[in-house]
Amino acid sequence: MIITFIQKKCINHIHVNDKSTHLSEYDYGDLRMSLICKPLFEQDSSTLTYLIADSVTREAAIIDAVDSMIDRDIGLIQELELNLKFIIETHIHADHITSACPLKKTFPLAKIVIGIENIDAEACADIMVGEGHILPIGEHEIVAIETPGHTPGCMSYLVGNQVFTGDALFIRSTGRCDFQGGSASMLYRSIHKLFTLPDSTLVYPGHDYNGFTVSTIGEEKKFNTLIRLDFDEETFVEKVGNLNLEPPKKIDTAVPANHSCGLL
Repeated sequence: MIITFIQKKCINHIHVNDKSTHLSEYDYGDLRMSLICKPLFEQDSSTLTYLIADSVTREAAIIDAVDSMIDRDIGLIQELELNLKFIIETHIHADHITSACPLKKTFPLAKIVIGIENIDAEACADIMVGEGHILPIGEHEIVAIETPGHTPGCMSYLVGNQVFTGDALFIRSTGRCDFQGGSASMLYRSIHKLFTLPDSTLVYPGHDYNGFTVSTIGEEKKFNTLIRLDFDEETFVEKVGNLNLEPPKKIDTAVPANHSCGLL
């Protein structure tokens, strides 16, 4: 599943490390360059990987790449003649092994990026990002947003009017909070920070189990079954606590491997 969108807006500036900033207050400026955005699906864990790139400079980033799909991803990057600049992780995954380090072997100039709270992966990461950190690709800016809750180190990434939400906000659902130090209260606050983005912001989640690929902030505020805007924190915590999900099948192997960015 490969979809290309044209992006016409980009963030000009934000207040770095200001965790209280409302995201809707960020300054958007006109940007005439186009952004390539390709969602890529991995069936076993229902993971969505995203390849994004500036169509003119060919600088690119990949978000949440999966080890079993590395041949597909390398082939697409090379086919499109992209310069992979960043290999971005939204968090330490429990349901699949990242291909971050293996990708870096093929693209040695690419930098592995992960959230600053993921101290177990510090040794293998090139860049540890916090709130407001900017990763430039061509004329576009990938802006890091701290969205803990599913795990303490979860990040989302905003590119113009597109937000890549990892395991924080799903389409009509959210990430679970019952392992790896998760906190439903923290996730509630993180998603409500995302809800300050404009309603038209496109939402690209880290997983989808129902065949969807994209939503909007406005849709999720209105229709999300766990955290629509009129649900208070207590309601959300109760709903998430009643999910009763089985542990991820690969958790015992995936988490240790992802602490080393997929280097087995």
